[in-house]
Amino acid sequence: MANRAVLISSNERSERDVMPLVKMMTIAAWALLGIGLLLSLLNMDHFSDRNASLMVGIGFMVGSVHIYVIRTAIHLVHSRAASKTE
Repeated sequence: MANRAVLISSNERSERDVMPLVKMMTIAAWALLGIGLLLSLLNMDHFSDRNASLMVGIGFMVGSVHIYVIRTAIHLVHSRAASKTE
């Protein structure tokens, strides 16, 4: 079996395509927001901290906002890095 050495320039190695990650995180954030809204709206009749499904729904909504903020930060850092190289 022959081993081949492949040289990659430093410019090609440092650049990463983050758009699939950004799209996946956007879809995940919206899906979690929808699940959270659905869980919260279905269990509003007993508005209490003892209502576990209501609390889980609120947690899904808060988590979706965090995922969206992280997605936005990744996108902004990547776009700024791409604009510096050009």
